[in-house]
Amino acid sequence: VKKSNHLIVETTKGEFETKLLINCGGLQSDRIARKCGLNPDVKIIPFRGEYYKLKKEKEHLVKNLIYPVPDPKFPFLGVHFTRMIKGGVEAGPNAVLAFKRNGYGYSDISFGDLAEMFFYPGFIRMIKQHYVMGINEFRRSLNKSLFAKALQKLVPSIENDDILPGGSGVRAQALDRNGKLVDDFRIIETEKQVHVLNAPSPAATASLSIGNYIADIVVKNH
Repeated sequence: VKKSNHLIVETTKGEFETKLLINCGGLQSDRIARKCGLNPDVKIIPFRGEYYKLKKEKEHLVKNLIYPVPDPKFPFLGVHFTRMIKGGVEAGPNAVLAFKRNGYGYSDISFGDLAEMFFYPGFIRMIKQHYVMGINEFRRSLNKSLFAKALQKLVPSIENDDILPGGSGVRAQALDRNGKLVDDFRIIETEKQVHVLNAPSPAATASLSIGNYIADIVVKNH
């Protein structure tokens, strides 16, 4: 809500007055932009990334980060190995369509979120283009042996029993009306507002640099 030269941000925790709004809402970023009166022309589609972790006695097999050559048709890197700062080795993630914006497991379902996806023209176009990839991701999600087989392309000595279930995360993937998975930053600027609608991988790794980039936009244009 605009008020003279300020904005009033209405939240469930009350109202906040500010001179500038920066929307880094992730899974809700497109909805926030629409509530601000904008038409972002993209829809956030949640993709769950599931991880396994190597058993302690097998961690010696991975001494560095190991990545596959990415498929340029998709903004996902594919399963890979990551040595963690706190110790241990993560393997993954895959990219499974989630049934809820914050759907970290198969039991997380929102019929409202699903309806919003299915009624978006770009979603059906995406399904028609990439349904084979989508089916394969679900198969690998539900079948540990298939997940291990994908990892063997990077480390052939990995076996099915060498990996244990890990955590999961949900990627806020922007999709345009043509069914294209947006693979670059999508930032919209208006008067007193900056909306970050897509921050592709490796957004977490590059978060400090991305923060500096957004800050530069604010300083330069606002």
